[in-house]
Amino acid sequence: MARPLVSLRGLTKRFGGVTALAGVDFDVRAGEIHALLGENGAGKSTLIKVLGGLVRPDAGTIAVEGRPVAVRDAADADRLDIRLIHQELSLAPNLSVAENLFLGREPTRLGVLLDRRRLNAAAAALVEELGLPEIGPVEVRVDRLSVARQQLVEIARALAVQARVLVLDEPTASLSQVEAESLFTRLRRLRAQGVGIVYISHRLEEVRRLADRITVLRDGRNVGTWDAADIDPEELVRLMIGRDIVDQVSRPAWNPGAVVLSVKDLHNEHIHGVSFVLRAGEILGIAGLVGSGRTELARALCGIDPIRSGEIAVRGRPVTLKSPAQARAAGLALVPEDRKRQGLVMTNSLAYNLALPWTQDWITGIWVDRRRRRSIVDRAVRSFAIKAEDPQGPIEALSGGNQQKAVVGRWMEHPPSVLVLDEPTRGVDVGARAEMLGIFRRLVEQGIAILLISSDLPEVIGLSHRLLLYRDGRILREVPSSATSPLEVMTELMRRYDPGQEVGQALGLPDKTPGRIR
Repeated sequence: MARPLVSLRGLTKRFGGVTALAGVDFDVRAGEIHALLGENGAGKSTLIKVLGGLVRPDAGTIAVEGRPVAVRDAADADRLDIRLIHQELSLAPNLSVAENLFLGREPTRLGVLLDRRRLNAAAAALVEELGLPEIGPVEVRVDRLSVARQQLVEIARALAVQARVLVLDEPTASLSQVEAESLFTRLRRLRAQGVGIVYISHRLEEVRRLADRITVLRDGRNVGTWDAADIDPEELVRLMIGRDIVDQVSRPAWNPGAVVLSVKDLHNEHIHGVSFVLRAGEILGIAGLVGSGRTELARALCGIDPIRSGEIAVRGRPVTLKSPAQARAAGLALVPEDRKRQGLVMTNSLAYNLALPWTQDWITGIWVDRRRRRSIVDRAVRSFAIKAEDPQGPIEALSGGNQQKAVVGRWMEHPPSVLVLDEPTRGVDVGARAEMLGIFRRLVEQGIAILLISSDLPEVIGLSHRLLLYRDGRILREVPSSATSPLEVMTELMRRYDPGQEVGQALGLPDKTPGRIR
């Protein structure tokens, strides 16, 4: 058995009265992909932050190739060639893609002046070498990119620097299968070169395909470590959450009512002639690759991005959507793809976030109706089973799944006609995902219409009644979700992107899978 490249022994970390890690042992060998699994709050992120020098443990040791080391900060981790790709993006939003890729390593002229031409050329070459063309022009500021494209920039930045240990926390959360497969190919090459890779993901199917070994944490403790080939997904789920769950991606019964949303010939910078209808009591899915304009469509429908031309009607009445407030008044609510930056006020409490959309219900002039406010909060917490010791406590202390339930639940005091969901299960664990899917089914059965955007093709196909194939800001066509498959959808979406690539190979399917894209 190969000696571990990095060994963590007896790691313990407490935050106040909460024990995040309790004597955890973990190691990664050279030339292996070691998956680290567990529910949100199990201790995974704390463990890798200790490895990356972002958190100091209260007890325990770290050794590299058998030699004890001190990882006191991120600079120590860099000197040890330990690179982290965080779930929470750490890019400089006011800088370009190229500047982020070479931050701290920028080419200069005369040793002082930034050589922007060389910088952009080097960044473009790096993006091409890594096989990540979906990042787009490297001169663009990062804050103008979607979360999915920002994730690709984060990945490219880490892969650009040679590492002995590469740690990835939910790297595919916003990526389509094609982008994810491109990443997997790169990770396998790094493994072959002797790099030790720590991989965190809630997507068990990709973990079992990619990982050599799997370690499970629960409540800050080791449950065990197994060879990936020796353990099945159902057992992994039981080990992670300590109970059986029913995680069926199944669509609710289809009983469509009247048309609640009609979109006709919609245009803006990213949308080109989009038209569709959405009925009460149905889920309409949108499937598209990163950069296809999915998020831009959601933002336009909810009054965030301007619309140049076209018509939108809610329940038969034409509406003008120039702000989120107008969209909300018309009956449209958005659950954005980045809950922490776009959906919640992370510096405030759970109660504050749940009551915020309804201030007009509990504030009249200078009068604050605290009882009314409390009833709004209590109703949302109860209806959506949000687990929080105290609703007045900080929302940042909740797990990702409970934060996501809060983003959905905050809109339901006065339910919208249309709920737009953009990557609604991004970064939540398997247990929370099952709960979220159950919530969506319940809302549809109550008559709410859902527009569902997801990079998880089995999820968007399995949950929606109808599916729109979306590319380059346009709807290619509509298909019944029950009459298609991930392979068929991806074949059509990729047709323009790489006309020589085997679809089955791109999706990691067996060689007998038919179909060269034409």
